[in-house]
Amino acid sequence: MTTTTPTAGPSGSVLATPDELGVVLTDEPAAGDGSTSPGVPLASLVRLALRRNPRRAHLLVSTVLAKHVPTVPAVALLAGEALGARVADVLDGGARLDAVAATRLRAVLDLQQQADTATESGNVSDALHRAATTLRTDLAAVRPTLPDVLVLGFAETATALGATVAEALGAGYLHSTRHDPPGATPAAGFDEAHSHATAHRLLPAEDDWLPADGTVVLVDDELSTGATARATIRALHAVAPQRQWVVAALVDLRSDEDVAATEALSTELGAPVAVVALGRGRVALPDGLTDTAAELVAAVAAPLTTAPADATAPVDAMAPDREPTSDGRPVPAPPRASRPGAVTVVAAPPTAVDRTGTPAARVRTPRTDVEGIAADLARVLTDASGRVPDRVLVLGTEEHMATPLAIADALRRRSTADVRSSTSTRSPVAVFDDPAWPIRSGIRHRSHDVTVDGPGERYAYNVHGFDAIVVVPEPGTERAALEGPDGLLDVLAAVTPRVVLVDSALEPAGAPESAPRPLTGPCFGSYEPDEVTWLLQDLADAALEADTADRERAIQLEGANYAESLPVEYVPSESYEELYRDALGRSADRIAEAVGIVTDLVLRDRPNAVLVSLARAGTPVGILMRRWAEQQRGVRLQHYTASIVRGVGIDETALRWLAAHHDASQVVFVDGWTGKGAITRELTDALDRFAASDGVRFGDELAVLADPAGCTPLHGTRDDYLVASACLNSTVSGLVSRTVFNRAWTPEGTLHGAKQYRELGPRDHSRSFVATIAERFAAVRPRVDAALAADAGPESRAVDWRGMRTVEAIGAEYGITDLHLVKPGVGETTRVLLRRVPWQVLVRDPEDVDIAHVVALARERGVPVVTRPDLSYSCVGLIHPLGSRVSDTGTDPAADTGDTAATTGADA
Repeated sequence: MTTTTPTAGPSGSVLATPDELGVVLTDEPAAGDGSTSPGVPLASLVRLALRRNPRRAHLLVSTVLAKHVPTVPAVALLAGEALGARVADVLDGGARLDAVAATRLRAVLDLQQQADTATESGNVSDALHRAATTLRTDLAAVRPTLPDVLVLGFAETATALGATVAEALGAGYLHSTRHDPPGATPAAGFDEAHSHATAHRLLPAEDDWLPADGTVVLVDDELSTGATARATIRALHAVAPQRQWVVAALVDLRSDEDVAATEALSTELGAPVAVVALGRGRVALPDGLTDTAAELVAAVAAPLTTAPADATAPVDAMAPDREPTSDGRPVPAPPRASRPGAVTVVAAPPTAVDRTGTPAARVRTPRTDVEGIAADLARVLTDASGRVPDRVLVLGTEEHMATPLAIADALRRRSTADVRSSTSTRSPVAVFDDPAWPIRSGIRHRSHDVTVDGPGERYAYNVHGFDAIVVVPEPGTERAALEGPDGLLDVLAAVTPRVVLVDSALEPAGAPESAPRPLTGPCFGSYEPDEVTWLLQDLADAALEADTADRERAIQLEGANYAESLPVEYVPSESYEELYRDALGRSADRIAEAVGIVTDLVLRDRPNAVLVSLARAGTPVGILMRRWAEQQRGVRLQHYTASIVRGVGIDETALRWLAAHHDASQVVFVDGWTGKGAITRELTDALDRFAASDGVRFGDELAVLADPAGCTPLHGTRDDYLVASACLNSTVSGLVSRTVFNRAWTPEGTLHGAKQYRELGPRDHSRSFVATIAERFAAVRPRVDAALAADAGPESRAVDWRGMRTVEAIGAEYGITDLHLVKPGVGETTRVLLRRVPWQVLVRDPEDVDIAHVVALARERGVPVVTRPDLSYSCVGLIHPLGSRVSDTGTDPAADTGDTAATTGADA
């Protein structure tokens, strides 16, 4: 052992640093995982701590696990997703976590170290959050589809890590547990010899929880010897032999003998056993470390905080005189000035517990309404003056890590606070008030769970110094188990001014079993999770695509709604994509200016507006408006996407969710452009019906970039010009399909649905489109300021419905009795060509570069292009009328070649 003179810590105690104890970490290349990318240095993933445990003196505390050390939630999620990418690369030979991605991961972890040591960590924390979420989204874009895979996470430290790996693989998930629910019969069990609490059990809800001849991935935070993993594999393989096994950990510290033992196990089973990790190396321990550590702990370890014997934290529960919202959720008590020791309670819907298993089909869907909980928390944590706490900790309890981590990430996206996440633990760790050590403070409280080893003491570390702590206990936990002199809530109230309890027991009776669970990236869509929350359900497993001609017949002749099915997604040719890129280059400044104008018009009346874009064309516009508000006006707005369907209205389940979590008067609906104004009228009618049924009034003004229909005062321009995103479908809208309203897949009380086309990821322009426009914001800001200064007020933006008059005239001329078949404007004409059966395209000037893509699409489909110089729009698309949808006086719909095509010559 290396002997040196101890140094004085800030508390005045004489304290050796971790280096001075002689424990040495050495990085080594990955062992046997076939990876070609460099590993992450161990020092970026773990720090040395000391246990209060006679079995093993040292403890390597993870800095990315959100367990002992409060962590930026996006970093903890990224660590799991990166590990999942490494597993996927081993399973299918991919290169997702390649050298470039690994370098970016190390850069994120370097930022984390800066954030942990910075005196003012706010700016560094923001940069860290952005870098982590961006890399998460990039990794999600290359997620695999792997059949017959089950992920098993080890309690208590790796339950969230395992869930994140399972999500990255699209695999089923189950974690081991020490819980002892009444009547539970474990399917399997095993011991972890070096752990403070050794017994593990598996309590799957389904009998067929193990795949047959599939792949099982065991996930732990650290592999010290691999003995527990080997024992688990041997036991489970005897129950159900697998084709292959994978052991995944953040750090792999196995010796050569341990590596050989794993290889021998593979030979014994006749099935490969791969081991993957983010960091690989060795830990060298000096002789006598156990005695040295025990002496050091006894001499200078700081005491743990407990609640004063006579203290009982007052609980500020839900206000009893407040009625539940229209969807049955109770409304949180109004914000108030926090007082030391006070506990505020926020309701939460029940959540599935991962220890009973999550099927692969549901592993990528939220297990509870984390977005709704985060919205409620953001409101509760804001005091009467609008001040937000500087530092907030979201604290899970023991095995319950995944949902608290997801809530913390959602809260971080909604708040200007520096939000961290960690979890209480059984592990007794020594506390040293010295920056050289990772565990600098701690609390001790009694257990509130029923476990196989009975009640005992529990701990939470580094919880001091937060302005507020949000406690997210295991679902079903009774509040009384958390209260009292040695209860978790009372002990926390002694170290922070504000404690907030997320209580699943407050969900009212009669609430729907499947509460709405909004989606975000990277689980759904290709946008970063900060950009948009999708008020949709994922219909990935639904067979909804139908032939375009069959859809058109069903819509026009059989009375089907166009949203009951999906068209086959158009995959643009390279020449067509070149037209898109050209259009984007020419129109970027104009789009940026329109974004700035319409956003500033919204902010005039609603400085804290909640943007709700109409999926899917409105989604990139809402994202751009949010960016303008933040980058140019310093205002952070919340942004959602919801479905609106002609003939049905806007999704009422989505409206109820919004009403439960936001002030309806601040909601502004967003779309890309107007055609003839049909959706504007649909929105007004739907919101009127909702006000009558639910008593909540949303404003019906629609904010758009271009309003050639003259139907909304909130517009960037009334010119009919090309908004480049109209050229493409899902590949400029987050890889998300148009929305689906089909009672077979979207039952009453559930959100409308959509699908994500991950297979189109290589052609995705969604984020690059937004980035291209946002890059022009600074340049166009003077023009935006001038336009707003010159704005003459409501009279200059008055609604005149000019578009509907044009459509009525065209319908009369062509004998079209159903005006839904007339689609004016460049955006709507593009949709006709991409998603419907087009009959004719009318253009004002076929040489107009803004409609070059329209002419190209028409050429691809053999659709006549008719020149009409008198058009008030740049172009109009006519859907092929079937049956009686065209009068006898109109042009014969069968005559779609010949003279009509000749008006534009050979290019038709």
